Amino acid sequence: MKNVNPIYWTLTIIFAGLLLWSAIPDLMSTSDAVIIINKQLGYPAYFTPFIGFAKILGVIAILIPGFPRIKEWAYAGFAFDLVAATYSSYYSERAVGQPVGKTAFMLIYIAFAIASYVYYHKKLKADSSAKRPAMA
Repeated sequence: MKNVNPIYWTLTIIFAGLLLWSAIPDLMSTSDAVIIINKQLGYPAYFTPFIGFAKILGVIAILIPGFPRIKEWAYAGFAFDLVAATYSSYYSERAVGQPVGKTAFMLIYIAFAIASYVYYHKKLKADSSAKRPAMA
């Protein structure tokens, strides 16, 4: 428990910060977010603030202690979002003949998502074993 808890919270706070950093421009529909999501990737205009709002709700869900079922749904939502963003970015860049550097950048987000999720389950396991009475 002593080693798992700080690692989990460090990974999760970094992951949440990355997502929040990408969610705020989406929620506010800044010109950069609209260009990337609507013009380059081809998603409709209403999708930009929606995805920003969904990311902020997910960040809240993974940062608030407790609520394990909601956390699972938030991690699943982030997995779908990150995989879809990587896929969309890869194919939109290939369509215009640009290098896939932006797609490779998505691997950072995916790595933090996986690490946070793995340590979330290690933390749950450590918490449940700490609550069990010691056998004598």
